[in-house]
Amino acid sequence: MRRGLAVLLGAPLLGADFSQRGFVELRTVLYPQTAANDRARVVAEGLLRYEALFKFSGWLRAAGALDARTDTHHQTSRGFQVSVWDRERQRPAFALRRFSVAVNRGSFTAEFGRQFVRWGKADVLNPTDRFAPRDFLTVVDNDFLAVTAARWSWERQGHTLDAVLAPRFTPSRIPLLNQRWVVVPEALRGIPLADGGARFPGGAQFGLRWNHVARGFEHSFSFYEGFHHLPLFEGRPAFGRIEVVRFYPALRMYGADAAAPLRWITLKGEAAWFTSRTAQADEYVQYVVQAERQSGEWFLVGGYAGERVTRRRNPFGFAPDRGLTRAFLGRAGYTIDANRSLAFEGAVRRNGKGLWLRIEYSQGLGAHWRLTSSFTLIRGAQEDFLGQYRRNSHGILSLRYSF
Repeated sequence: MRRGLAVLLGAPLLGADFSQRGFVELRTVLYPQTAANDRARVVAEGLLRYEALFKFSGWLRAAGALDARTDTHHQTSRGFQVSVWDRERQRPAFALRRFSVAVNRGSFTAEFGRQFVRWGKADVLNPTDRFAPRDFLTVVDNDFLAVTAARWSWERQGHTLDAVLAPRFTPSRIPLLNQRWVVVPEALRGIPLADGGARFPGGAQFGLRWNHVARGFEHSFSFYEGFHHLPLFEGRPAFGRIEVVRFYPALRMYGADAAAPLRWITLKGEAAWFTSRTAQADEYVQYVVQAERQSGEWFLVGGYAGERVTRRRNPFGFAPDRGLTRAFLGRAGYTIDANRSLAFEGAVRRNGKGLWLRIEYSQGLGAHWRLTSSFTLIRGAQEDFLGQYRRNSHGILSLRYSF
């Protein structure tokens, strides 16, 4: 990896076209209420992100990105090691966010290294997006993590074939046990819990997706064989406490998605069937149907996400994607002018027991600065995935300098 970074840093001397960008962001999170296991109301965070792109010729390019961050709530580690695999419980203070090399020859593209792979056509929730782990330390404010993979794409006459092989597993990052985004089940309250570590699966993950753009609609079929990036849990008694061990079940997915632009709206649908050879893992079908419309300065999306469990095996897991099913989902954006915008996002449980709503206002301040403020409202019943976080409504104020 050090040799690869040296090649990138020396690329301008080899005659490559070089471009760079990045930002520094300071963010404050305000919680009006305390939680049972977390008395903090204010969290301050800082992030520096630097990205570089090198084009050695018309058919070869390399891209890299580095993150440096800190915070006041120990969601970020205090070590000085550079994280390459993103397997830590805390966010790393320094991380190789991306490092990949891509080759393009005609209709064929191959990319190798740490990269972002996104599948699916729906918004808010994508059942077929299997190579997309996320940072869920604060569940509803999450960001994607890259995976280490080889990706081959072939495109011709409206057909695209995409194959992905990930030799090393990258998990999603889940909330820390001693912080407010972990809600302990009623049966375990009063029992000391400790992190028992993780059992990461060995072996590779493989995915294949075929997409076809036809006259008047677009559709695709996908297949995934590997592991779920979200964990199941098992408890292990240890000296008056329970150690919580994370493990990641095997997963096989069969998926499909489609989009059809009509005169007034665009209809989209996405569905996936999940099976597993792991005895403790559920098997289920997940789907999303939605409509979207662009009208002047407004962009509107509304739909429904559903789930049908075909085999229930384990109630102990962390699954934000499944937590957004059986709910009506929506997203809207309004461009006020060149520097100002509004955004709305939310989910309402079909039975009325869960609500998540976020509103965001963003304003540019000159060529490099941007101020963003948002408020997230969470309400619902204790037994609902969204409702269990009802004491975690919060506001965010961030200032970003881009370069």
